[in-house]
Amino acid sequence: MRTIKFDLISPTASIWRARSKGSTRGPRVFRFSMLPSLSVAASMPPGVETRIIDENVEPVDFDTDADLIGISFMTFNAPRAYEIAARFRDRGKTVVFGGFHPTFVPCEAIAHCDAVCIGEAEYNVPLMIEDFRAGRLQPIYRSERVDLADLPPIPRNLLQPKRYLTPNVLQATRGCPYRCKFCSIAAFHGYEIRTRPVEAVVDELSGMGRQVVFMDDNIIGDRDYALSLFNAMIPLGKRWFSQCGIHMADDEELLRAAVRSGCGGLFVGLESLSQANLSGWTKGPNRAAEYVRQVETLHENGIAVYAGFVFGSDGDSPDVFRRTLAFLDEARIDALQATRLTPFPGTPLFDEMDQAGRIFDRDWSHYDFGHVVFEPLHMSRETLDLGVAWISREFYSRRRVARRVARELGYLAPSSILRGTVPLNLGYRVRFSRNGTLEKGARFEASGVQTGPPAPRSNLTRPGD
Repeated sequence: MRTIKFDLISPTASIWRARSKGSTRGPRVFRFSMLPSLSVAASMPPGVETRIIDENVEPVDFDTDADLIGISFMTFNAPRAYEIAARFRDRGKTVVFGGFHPTFVPCEAIAHCDAVCIGEAEYNVPLMIEDFRAGRLQPIYRSERVDLADLPPIPRNLLQPKRYLTPNVLQATRGCPYRCKFCSIAAFHGYEIRTRPVEAVVDELSGMGRQVVFMDDNIIGDRDYALSLFNAMIPLGKRWFSQCGIHMADDEELLRAAVRSGCGGLFVGLESLSQANLSGWTKGPNRAAEYVRQVETLHENGIAVYAGFVFGSDGDSPDVFRRTLAFLDEARIDALQATRLTPFPGTPLFDEMDQAGRIFDRDWSHYDFGHVVFEPLHMSRETLDLGVAWISREFYSRRRVARRVARELGYLAPSSILRGTVPLNLGYRVRFSRNGTLEKGARFEASGVQTGPPAPRSNLTRPGD
């Protein structure tokens, strides 16, 4: 049986694209481990030689001798993926697509490739390779949801580990049970959570270094499973980071197990200080009035809090930026991801805004959280765009970064600070300097939109606006 050479490409935006092999242009802290691509490689049947090309790390070799080209991408990388595919097809190569965007818009994607993998790859990939060998490749491949007990070992040897934050990245679960209207991740996984056998996760962890990252969408989405996993991890002595709902702070038993198992930091999607916004998005159990207390509880247990906020909801007006910054200072948030609300294809938010005629920009490269692509209700497009840049600029100012790190010495482990919050804070400053966010933020401040003093402390965490 002849060996098939398969190149699996992960495209990226031009500003972060490597110009030569081994070169990088963005902070390493934002490059995790290519776990989705590694999962595809792990699913290949015998007789396939897989090479992973990450444009953040190396340029695409259009003169490759690969027999088959795979491209996996999210919405904002779709134009680049189509460009890469066209160049390879002009050279007579067969190109297959996978990932979020092809799954949500397969009719669009198939116009640019020879086959589309809809959904997860583990069950589809062997069929696609079999059909490619036999010369009968089909345009669309769709399978049932993957049983996570069937997952093969991840071939981490295919990466250049020094180019990433850490090679010690894994998943215990996939998906999320909540139905947030703007979340393409939950939509991709059918608004359900699946779990791997605890013993399989522990076995994988045993072969890793002390510092590990779980790339789970919501590691406590199945509460009883999470409790079993954390308890099983305690003897391993790991220091781990992941993302989950802020309500873990209210579950004493689960929180205690997470701490004992080595939890050092969590990304939590707070999203908004307005309970009306959260309810409109069907944002799970979030209660904005409890945020300060919940963050304090996590800090008291030595857990850093990396908060996600989304701006541009129909309940947001221009003062949302100043009020949110005041909350971030009061709650002592350790790192911030501030994004513009983005209606991704495949989500209920996209369908609602599309039907209402509010989406004015269909350039998929702008669906990167860094552009405004819809008409906001209570502010202009420019105010939303510049306001998000302003809060990012202010939160990551040198003064605030220094103050945060000094405070963290009182409640975080040195490893969480040195390997987590410091690289994130400095990494964001570098990124924002490169992509124009700092300059945009200054323009917002100069415009005088955010006039008036910060909201009183008593109003920062009220249930609604």
